[in-house]
Amino acid sequence: MFFVDEDFKGFLEVKRSKFHSYLTSYKNFNNTYKRLKELHPKATHIVYAFRVLNEFNQIEEILNDDNEPKRSAANPAMNALRGADLINSGVFVVRYFGGIKLGIGGLVKAYTDATNSAIKNSKLLKFEIKKSLKILIDFSNYSKFEYFFKKNNISFKSEFKLSGVESDIFVNDLELEEFLSFNSNNLAKILN
Repeated sequence: MFFVDEDFKGFLEVKRSKFHSYLTSYKNFNNTYKRLKELHPKATHIVYAFRVLNEFNQIEEILNDDNEPKRSAANPAMNALRGADLINSGVFVVRYFGGIKLGIGGLVKAYTDATNSAIKNSKLLKFEIKKSLKILIDFSNYSKFEYFFKKNNISFKSEFKLSGVESDIFVNDLELEEFLSFNSNNLAKILN
């Protein structure tokens, strides 16, 4: 599986209808949607499709045809996302009607091609499921752990408490082994 962590654009013109596509991460969904509505106030449609991994590691799919004929816009965009094996990512396709009806088949092809245009212009990142681990670190050892996390590109969030520094780290299996080896002297207490 893959994901994007920034926005990428695509464009397609079919029989004078213009399709502007925006591939984005799910975390940017609301901001991107708001920005596109402001940037394209005269657009005929703003269609979207998103694929998100939920807390149970199930893929949820969210789509909206924005008054295009049912299954002619968001479904083809979703199929393009599935084909690229994208997760926690989605696409907005902004359409300006060019005066010539495309028919259902023409719409399906146009929304597929517009989505693929943004995907082609994107930088896809490999997605991996990471586990969350909560640890408690003594203040005197925190800088060692912070250095280790940064050196090994381990995502972490820390909060200073009276008892020490509570850190949530996000690791895959290999990173977990590296952390456990680094913490072999139990300088950090694992809380979960």
